[in-house]
Amino acid sequence: MEAARKKLDAVGVVVVAGLAAFGGGTLRDILLDRRPFFWMQHASWLWALLAICILAMFFLRVRHFEVTERGMLWPDAMGLGLFSASGAQIALGMDMPAIVAVLMGVITAVFGGVLRDIVCNEIPSAFRDHRPYAICAFFGTWILVFAPALALSDSSALILSALTVTLLRALALATGFQLPAWDSGGNSNKDQ
Repeated sequence: MEAARKKLDAVGVVVVAGLAAFGGGTLRDILLDRRPFFWMQHASWLWALLAICILAMFFLRVRHFEVTERGMLWPDAMGLGLFSASGAQIALGMDMPAIVAVLMGVITAVFGGVLRDIVCNEIPSAFRDHRPYAICAFFGTWILVFAPALALSDSSALILSALTVTLLRALALATGFQLPAWDSGGNSNKDQ
């Protein structure tokens, strides 16, 4: 939808969608020096991305944007949970320190959208809409860190972490909770 708003061509649509889909995991893999990148191991995801982009270009129209964005909030909350938990679990499996593993989970889940927005010349929505997103991933992935102390298996910890992140995000969406904006005490327009 962001590619459509910016009136990008087919290549731009695929690149923007690819950044949103694979950017966070790729950045995680680069930072962890993990090769091959996950999407190279699962080429079927690339074919799925191409197919979705082609279908979207043919069928998705402006009149569908609002309902699609609303409909994507809940699956996106589930994706946030799954990707943050799996990213943190990968880092923990590489014996990274706890804070690094948690941040790798956040990067995996959040930074694809950040990269998409940067390429589309927007302030990333994860930073500007004030609805908790990255913070939900940050707090929920700590469950993986404490899983051994709680005698949780790896799979149980992954599921519990993903569920916690998802529920935190769903709670924020359901209640309309927003993070406060930073008020620096000045008007940036007057200073220019």
